[in-house]
Amino acid sequence: MTDLQKTVAPEDVAGAGLDARLVVDRGTFRLDVALAANPGDVVALLGPNGAGKTTALRALAGLTPLDGGHLRLDGAGLDGTPPESRPVGVVFQDYLLFPHLSALDNVAFGPRCQGATKAEARTQAQAWLDRMGLTEHAGAKPRRLSGGQAQRVALARALATRPRLLLLDEPLAALDARTRLDVRAQLRRHLAEFEAVAVLVTHDPLDAMVLADRLVVIEHGHVVQEGAPSDVARRPRTDYIAQLVGLNLYRGNADGHTVHIADDGPAITTTEDLTGPVFVAFPPSAVTLHRERPTGSSARNLWRCEVSGMETHGDQIRAALSGELPLAADLTTVAAAELGLHPGVAVWATVKATQTHAYPA
Repeated sequence: MTDLQKTVAPEDVAGAGLDARLVVDRGTFRLDVALAANPGDVVALLGPNGAGKTTALRALAGLTPLDGGHLRLDGAGLDGTPPESRPVGVVFQDYLLFPHLSALDNVAFGPRCQGATKAEARTQAQAWLDRMGLTEHAGAKPRRLSGGQAQRVALARALATRPRLLLLDEPLAALDARTRLDVRAQLRRHLAEFEAVAVLVTHDPLDAMVLADRLVVIEHGHVVQEGAPSDVARRPRTDYIAQLVGLNLYRGNADGHTVHIADDGPAITTTEDLTGPVFVAFPPSAVTLHRERPTGSSARNLWRCEVSGMETHGDQIRAALSGELPLAADLTTVAAAELGLHPGVAVWATVKATQTHAYPA
């Protein structure tokens, strides 16, 4: 491991990592979120607009004071520590590079604030720019950098202070689609080398799935689900998460292989044998649509619906259906045309039991 990658060895720190309960009370909105992470963990905070993600990030940075709870990093309490004295690096959504400084001096700014001489700081900064593949852009001002280059300079500036907590606020949001793909891969590599705790705020599920070891989903100021990306994607527990990962999600009561969605509502047949409150999920691609009631179909689930909306979804059409069971269905453009689909058309929707997934609520 290089000196640039070395921070404080986790085993040398009592209570290494992040241990926080962030309570911020704004009268009409209250954030109450617990976060814990070990050195080397990358945690993504996900949630709809107004859920409290940015408030949580600002509280971790010390930019928003806590109204309760606690914040400990490597065993040391940070509740009363001013932002500039915290071992925390931040990459803001719009990077906030100093426009009058070169890329080199932007990165050198942190080490200089920590007491390094100008020459020492520039040597460290140059090494970080080399690692980021920006050797040839050391003398460039921010206005001469592309979006991806500016993002990497901002990341280098944050890492040059050797933080024990790295905070990233929508770090890829300002990039176009092609640049985002490349920078995401580079960022994943740099985060994999980072020994301390990284917390990423994003609204993009792909960014979260690719970059994070663990997802923490916040809604209305509270954690509604957390876990490994694969677990959250497979077992969503709220409508927001289901939409995020592209699943139809229902809550009901199971009696063996049958899940009743409501007292007088439809039922869903599953392969799981469960009892009591459960969730049932299946992807829109599992839904097959018919203009006439199908006969001889092997699908165990059949509902009469009406097309309430249609939109392009990648290279397919996603149809929103209302009726016995509101759901989304994906089909090809050719299939949509052959079925003559448009809002208001009545259809029958089928889903095989083997394509559903039921799990305890």
